[in-house]
Amino acid sequence: MSTTLDPTSADPGGVAPPDVRPRLWIGGRWEEPRDGGRMDVVDPATGRTVAEVAAATPADVAAATAAARAAFDDGGWRSLSGRERSRVLLRAAALMRERADELARAESVDVGKPLALARAIDVPGATDQYEYYGTLAPHLDGATRDVPIPAFAYTRCEPRGVVAAISPFNFPLILSSSKIAPALAAGNAVVHKPSPLTPLSALLMAEVLRDAGVPDGVYNLVTGPGPDIGDALVRDPRVDMVAFTGSTTVGREVAKVAGERLIPVAAELGGNAANILFADADLDRAIGAVINAFVYNTGQFCMAGPRLLVERPVYEIVIGVLAEAVGGVPLGRPSDPGTVIGPLASAAQRDRVERMVRDAVAAGGRVVAGGGRVDLDGGFYFSPTVIADLPQDAPAVREEVFGPVLTVQPFDTEDEAVRLANGTAYGLAAGVQTSDVSRVHRGAARLEAGIVWVNGWAMLDTAMPFGGVKDSGWGRENGPEALASFTRTKSVVIALDGA
Repeated sequence: MSTTLDPTSADPGGVAPPDVRPRLWIGGRWEEPRDGGRMDVVDPATGRTVAEVAAATPADVAAATAAARAAFDDGGWRSLSGRERSRVLLRAAALMRERADELARAESVDVGKPLALARAIDVPGATDQYEYYGTLAPHLDGATRDVPIPAFAYTRCEPRGVVAAISPFNFPLILSSSKIAPALAAGNAVVHKPSPLTPLSALLMAEVLRDAGVPDGVYNLVTGPGPDIGDALVRDPRVDMVAFTGSTTVGREVAKVAGERLIPVAAELGGNAANILFADADLDRAIGAVINAFVYNTGQFCMAGPRLLVERPVYEIVIGVLAEAVGGVPLGRPSDPGTVIGPLASAAQRDRVERMVRDAVAAGGRVVAGGGRVDLDGGFYFSPTVIADLPQDAPAVREEVFGPVLTVQPFDTEDEAVRLANGTAYGLAAGVQTSDVSRVHRGAARLEAGIVWVNGWAMLDTAMPFGGVKDSGWGRENGPEALASFTRTKSVVIALDGA
């Protein structure tokens, strides 16, 4: 199934990419990769190559980790007071605001997300992370302890060392900043590996952090193919911690290697969240939350809500409203100010979504909206799709689709709704749409998820931690909890003379 859109509001060609350096940032210098390798950056809105960046090798990773290790061991950054590190992070936030247009264009052309979304969400969100952790940096204090022995006892809050920050393709700026900002605030050195699909904003951020005053070697950037350099980075003996966002499959491999080395991992992995809609919900508001939950960022959101559970008395009503409303959600070029749904980030991702929809139909699913790709400018577009009546064991229900696809299932009781919601291997997010306050609190306690949204979706703030349970990973990003994960506690006990 395919739909062709008439070209209307913007010239074919997508968003103009910002100028970036096709090099690696290692030890405070732009470096050519050891073998001179290059990697194309493809605009998902057109399918055309729009930039070329460096393709690092394991030897380049070794150089980056060596630079980070030297910078950390030198002690210049970690020995600064929290207030001094705070000033650097706050300067980074100010520079991000000055370069907001470049950063937004980088996110749009890299991911295919609407430029308006990148300007309203991605750039302000990432900027806020540097500001938030810059504000918290002066408060990383230890504490004195009252002990019943003749000693003065206190704790120190110390950085972990060299952090490998590995970020995904769907929110490259935000999900890099959520690792790098708290890692730097705590006094660590960082080696950053962005997704090979979306390296542009990371190259701009290397300049931002340099100009903000981050010392040479404290932040390093290696762009390139994921499996080779990601594995080399996690295995490098100079790395003390891994902060990873990506698929559950890759996350298992990262955790396995880190476990062999006995270093900590913070892993935010896949999701397949259920959104439970009860008959007493405000249906207009609830339907808006449901649509936002599965089309936001073209469904490429680990905390998306691709599974809708509807109480049976309103099941067919909700399906009817969705069938009519979903087709009206604006899909189009990222450069168009009215676009809500852009292309998927790659041809491979578009093909995977298409295959899962086809399999869902074969499993008995009823397509009530969308169902196929959209032809526009050669981009990787797929129509927002709603599939009803699938059984719980259907792949589109059990697995993460990572595209603008919503499955709808009925339920009869609250217990059944919770059982269905918890009935996959994932546990990153969940939602409850209801007017019953008691039900809200019961559901929030029983749902197996790191974050539960009530009468809305994707309500996020840097102060609120998120992360998963079960196959969705462990550890938390955002909030003071994330900052704490980049530190380790040391106890100091001093004998008192004459005691």
